[in-house]
Parts: sequence; C-alpha cells; structure tokens
Amino acid sequence: MTTPADRPVTRLFDAETIARRVDELAAAIAAELPAEFTLVGLLKGAFVFTADLVRALDRAGTKPRIEFLQVSSYGLGTESSGTVRVIGEMPGSIGGRPVLLVDDIQDTGRTLLFTRDLLLRHGAARVWTCALLDKPSRRVVDIQPDFVGFEIPDLFVVGYGIDWAERFRHLPWIGTVEG
Repeated sequence: MTTPADRPVTRLFDAETIARRVDELAAAIAAELPAEFTLVGLLKGAFVFTADLVRALDRAGTKPRIEFLQVSSYGLGTESSGTVRVIGEMPGSIGGRPVLLVDDIQDTGRTLLFTRDLLLRHGAARVWTCALLDKPSRRVVDIQPDFVGFEIPDLFVVGYGIDWAERFRHLPWIGTVEG
C-alpha cells in the first residue's frame, strides 16, 4: 500500500508567490471590511494562511480579533466525507460583529457554507469568506468565496498548512501529490 510519505510532491506555488498573493488579499479585504472585525480561521488546514494573512491585514491597517474553529470533513482520506462536523467550542467574539471566515481550500463548498451559516446562527453581524485555494470544478453547493487567493484545477494539494493524513503541513509552498 502506498502511503503519503511515499508520494512525490510537485511544487505548484512557491513561498514568494504565496506571500505576494496574501498581501494582495489583505489589501482587498481591508478595502471592503471595517477596520475592526473578527477573523475566524478554520483549523487545521488554514493555520499557516491565517497567520500570514493576519500580519498582512495589520500592515493594511485593520485590527482583527483572532479566533479559530476546528471542523472536519476529510479525516485521513483524500476525498471529503460530505459531512462537516465541528470539533470543540464555537468562537466567543462573533456576536454582533463583522466576521471574516478564512479557510485553506474550497472544493465542494460544504465546509464554507456550513461554517458561514453556523457563524451567522451564532450572532455574527455579517460573514465574508476567504479561501487561499478554490477548485470551482468540484463545487456541489452554491457558494463562492468573497476573496480567493488562487483558483486551481481538480488537483490534490498539500503544503502551507494543508495536509494529507497529517503529513506535508510543514512545507512553505503548495504542491500537488503525484501518483
């Protein structure tokens, strides 16, 4: 049986390209959102993107509160189970506030739709959505991120916080898994 560690990874976006795009996203977000809002990063995949985005947002003049929410639909596989579940507690500082929901990758759209609606049910004044990567060809629900880093074809990607069976998160770039 082939394991994730046995598979080669081909670089798709290098660290410098990602950094430039994160700065561009922060400028676009700062132009649309109020200066103070709550940023909710989805764990685990978006933790690296969230950290870089928060620093870029500060440089762009915003003052976000930072929260995290852990959800899962993949487990250890390479395909979404189709069911999104919350792991742990809801963020505390969303009631009545504008919220930016940050995710690593959108494919089916289920996670983004589920978490956006969950934040609204828990009192967020408004929710904008941001995804580092978007695979519109895989969308099964009607939702589009408000802010997108890169649109990609239907590839299985890892790195920059995105994993396969808890491997490859440490890569400072994004690549595709071969084989």
